[in-house]
Amino acid sequence: MSDPIDDPVLVRREQIRRLSDLGQRIGYLCFGLGVVLFVIGFIVQFPAWLVTTIIVVLVFGSSVLLPGIIFGYAAKAADSEDRGEKFGY
Repeated sequence: MSDPIDDPVLVRREQIRRLSDLGQRIGYLCFGLGVVLFVIGFIVQFPAWLVTTIIVVLVFGSSVLLPGIIFGYAAKAADSEDRGEKFGY
């Protein structure tokens, strides 16, 4: 097998993995922020601007988290396939 540094497929896969990890972190952070904002909104009786902020944070978090999870699993499956292992969840 070629050197991982020289193999463009492995380099690209590592880039995808890093972006996937970043997307997952941002997505989960947005969900956590949404929960905190929801609790604050519950205490202050949900002003309109806070409801809008909660919705925006959750929609953005979902749009970042979903591809992060999918591409993360894809990178793991490709690594497993390269090693000749059966991959499955």
